[in-house]
Amino acid sequence: AAAPGRTSGRPPVLMQPSLFGAPAGGSATANVDGGSRGNPGPAGYGVRIEREDGTVVELKQSLATATNNVAEYRGLLAALGWAAQNGVSHLHVRSDSMLMVKQMDGSYRVKHPGLQPLHAEARSIAKRIGRVTFEHVRRELNKEADRLANEAMDEAAASK
Repeated sequence: AAAPGRTSGRPPVLMQPSLFGAPAGGSATANVDGGSRGNPGPAGYGVRIEREDGTVVELKQSLATATNNVAEYRGLLAALGWAAQNGVSHLHVRSDSMLMVKQMDGSYRVKHPGLQPLHAEARSIAKRIGRVTFEHVRRELNKEADRLANEAMDEAAASK
């Protein structure tokens, strides 16, 4: 039988928030979007990551000239890189790019030579994280990532 005050053989879980930032491990959800004006043209990506404790991180970057699919993968790589650097052990990726989601979950082959190295890099980083899941969402459920991607595309267009 369990000792008084304990319900299992596991040690008690500390519920006080850390004074040193979010603990390693845990899960996060990343909404990813990328776009290009001209396809190819001035491009950018936006990523909104929400950790399980509710903290939010926003990432965006303008890309000189790229296709929308390259921009989507650059956003995915940013999300995966952030998760790997911050010790996330489960990342749920939401994107309105069905192509990228289907390629990452193995349903579609990556035929375009420009996407193959990006896909390979994403798979490699995902393995380091541990558990990475993908979900295709409608565009209206990806508004914050879309906003960030548009800000990045504005910056790319302005720097031309």
